Amino acid sequence: MGVNVHIEDTGERYDCVPGESLLKAMLRLGRRGIPSGCHGGGCGVCKVEITRGAVTTGAMSRAHVSADEEARGCLLACKAYPLSDVSLRVLGRMHKNVCRPAAKA
Repeated sequence: MGVNVHIEDTGERYDCVPGESLLKAMLRLGRRGIPSGCHGGGCGVCKVEITRGAVTTGAMSRAHVSADEEARGCLLACKAYPLSDVSLRVLGRMHKNVCRPAAKA
């Protein structure tokens, strides 16, 4: 059983299974909302801010996420593994290219 991830910028919601990064789960499910780059924690394209919930992280480039930013919940989605349901905002440099509100049904 996974946790629920909510991208506040687009309204998109998806499930993430244990051990899966926020970015990998989104891509596996064919969702959009978080920009995708190198998937290795080095490019900074998938930078997000966790606004609710808890995550654990892998190694991330300090060129893109400072220790102060990480302490405030800013991190790279490719290296963030949710421990609970999570809400996030996209901060990466490609934010305006992918963050458009979801269409109303």
